[in-house]
Amino acid sequence: MGVSDCLKIEFWRSTGGMIWLALLVLLLSQVNGKGAAEASNYLVGLGSYDITGPAADVNMMGYANMEQIASGIHFRLRARTFIVAEPQGRRVAFVNLDACMASQLVTIKVLERLKARYGNLYTEQNVAISGIHTHAGPGGYLQYVVYIVTSLGFVRQSFDALVDGIEQSIIQAHENLRPGSIFVNKGELLDAGVNRSPSAYLNNPAGERSKYKYDVDKEMTLLKFVDDEWGPVGSFNWFATHGTSMSRTNSLISGDNKGAAARFMEDWFNQKSTETSNFNISQVRELPRRVSNIIPTVHGKHHELLELAASFQSSPGKPVTRLMSVARRVRSAFRLADRPRFVSAFCQTNCGDVSPNVLGAFCIDTGLPCDFNHSTCGGKNELCYGRGPGYPDEFESTRIIGERQFKRAVELFNKVTEQVKGKVDFRHTYVDFSNLEVTIPKEGAGIETAKTCPAAMGFAFAAGTTDGPGAFDFQQGDDKGNVFWRLVRNLLKTPGSEQIKCQHPKPILLDTGEMKEPYDWAPSILPVQILRIGQLVILSVPGEFSTMAGRRLRDAVKMVLASGGTKEFDSNIHVVIAGLTNTYSQYITTFEEYQIQRYEGASTLYGPHTLSAYIQQFKTLAAALITGQTLQAGPQPPNLLGKQISLLPPVVMDATPLGSKFGDLITDVPQSSAFKRGDLVTVSFWSACPRNDLMTEGTFALVEILQGKDTWVPAYDDDDFCLRFIWSRPAKLSTRSKATIEWRIPDLAASGVYKIRHFGAAKALLGSVKHFTGSSSAFVVA
Repeated sequence: MGVSDCLKIEFWRSTGGMIWLALLVLLLSQVNGKGAAEASNYLVGLGSYDITGPAADVNMMGYANMEQIASGIHFRLRARTFIVAEPQGRRVAFVNLDACMASQLVTIKVLERLKARYGNLYTEQNVAISGIHTHAGPGGYLQYVVYIVTSLGFVRQSFDALVDGIEQSIIQAHENLRPGSIFVNKGELLDAGVNRSPSAYLNNPAGERSKYKYDVDKEMTLLKFVDDEWGPVGSFNWFATHGTSMSRTNSLISGDNKGAAARFMEDWFNQKSTETSNFNISQVRELPRRVSNIIPTVHGKHHELLELAASFQSSPGKPVTRLMSVARRVRSAFRLADRPRFVSAFCQTNCGDVSPNVLGAFCIDTGLPCDFNHSTCGGKNELCYGRGPGYPDEFESTRIIGERQFKRAVELFNKVTEQVKGKVDFRHTYVDFSNLEVTIPKEGAGIETAKTCPAAMGFAFAAGTTDGPGAFDFQQGDDKGNVFWRLVRNLLKTPGSEQIKCQHPKPILLDTGEMKEPYDWAPSILPVQILRIGQLVILSVPGEFSTMAGRRLRDAVKMVLASGGTKEFDSNIHVVIAGLTNTYSQYITTFEEYQIQRYEGASTLYGPHTLSAYIQQFKTLAAALITGQTLQAGPQPPNLLGKQISLLPPVVMDATPLGSKFGDLITDVPQSSAFKRGDLVTVSFWSACPRNDLMTEGTFALVEILQGKDTWVPAYDDDDFCLRFIWSRPAKLSTRSKATIEWRIPDLAASGVYKIRHFGAAKALLGSVKHFTGSSSAFVVA
């Protein structure tokens, strides 16, 4: 079934619906519970919470483009959590964020809150927080200078939205812990990622490359969570592709392709569930996007629909408390009786050199392919862009890549047979990667000792990638640098001869590991972590591994686990890498890829032996996991919250033109005309800055459908792929602003009478914030 935009929900209306529902629940408990599997040996809980953050004025995290400032919402961001516990034993919690990456500072603060709430139940040892790597979320929530300079420093709203949302998703998962089983499945997905640095990949040994059919990983690994009573309650999967379907010029908050895939799968499952439900209208009112099939009583009578629409005008509204309660998010609170919500997460893994722009990279001036080795066009990196499958529409590319991941996940979900069995366990330590001694194989035979380096970024870092080119005259593949940019670099920090030698052949552009003013520019102490759930092992890595780097790490850990003499790991071991987890330290390439100095090699912070250092540390963790050995905690990373600087100005006040008030229409829908599926409906309102109220678990935009002759029922909100909330000012420092709401009518939308509503909050000069709402005129979808 298609999910091009929003999914249609059908409700049973027959009196026998509940009988069939009871039979279905019984069948599910037999098939998905203890009937088809051995008795459940785990407690399983899942949770999900809004982490969208400020939808205005804040620079987006990912492309380091200072002009990419948030100005609305494509769809909302969420934190999704699963907890797996042995009834009388250990537990692990894995959090998947619709964010660019995890943050050390966010992780520290979340763990502080969990300790205050649960004691030592959830700690740095057994909690993993991983980002999907969308490049379309608010920045300013990391603690190191180089990652927040484009956001004008630290952004408290971004930080708080993440910390609060992660905490709430973990609380939900904890409170939902119930007996259940877990299943695992794997399968290939061929058309959702290509290698964006193939020249670097080709520098890996030919014998090693010959072991693999593709130059990127095509395998998806999926976990299916099954409640003993309710049946399936969620799924998490890991697949490698960048969150760069949305471009560096996009300004709408978006979970990109993985965030879209998660919504598609949750909607798919909820549609299946509601097809066997017998909801009444009071329950339906709590589902703002699941009622597009509720047809007005005059459905099918075009002229009567138009007359009915004409009878409704833009209403002045109702008391604010009532209006804002309508705006509360209820899409994610969907339930079948007391059943836990279905949570689906599409997690990131070794995506370092994997692009979702699968059509390839082309020059925007000539249309020809970019230079193979440097990704330039006539020597300029700014002209070389990757093309997604929906080119030139990045929203369509996001939908397509998201849908491809969703469809493969559904196949794996439906066909899963292998049950996860065995212990729940974990190992974690902190490691100083700035000066780590590493033992590596010697050419020919034997071993030799090498060292990692303090963090540094090469000239090719500034060139960007084909997903988001950089500026000026930087190029990927530059292992020399140039005199002018060295002079500029030296104004900040001149690297010493030892650092230059250690990082060779990387020409150092920014010596971030040795830059300490006003505080640390880059991390040196990193967390490494293994989570075990039966035969599934999750490697939590604080960066982006390239394809081959990830393969080497997985193989090394598998070898340790398989040779450990433990029967549990003798046969089938599933090892997945959870990228961008717990903190962020940029890229990790192989030694051979590092020599080529593409973007990924130039962004491998700790020198050419960074991957070897990771492999060495994870082999230690894996060995400890087998033997039961306890590891030392290692050096603690800094907590730099007290040193953060923020240059983002606050909202001073909001205003409207004389004679207008907040929520008034600027542009209404055309009168006396009907829309059809696929049409774009656009309305605009006088609005205020979205930073005044983030509408967490709420919405700025709502499409309602008329039920009967006087009841408006929520149908779509700003967490739907088909509805966009766009916010803008006429000038940068203007107190006036407008909200434009665009609704692309889904192919499966019901015929009927609709209207579009806008919710917001305005700030007065003296600081008080008041909520408002606005409404379009009614219109017909025929």
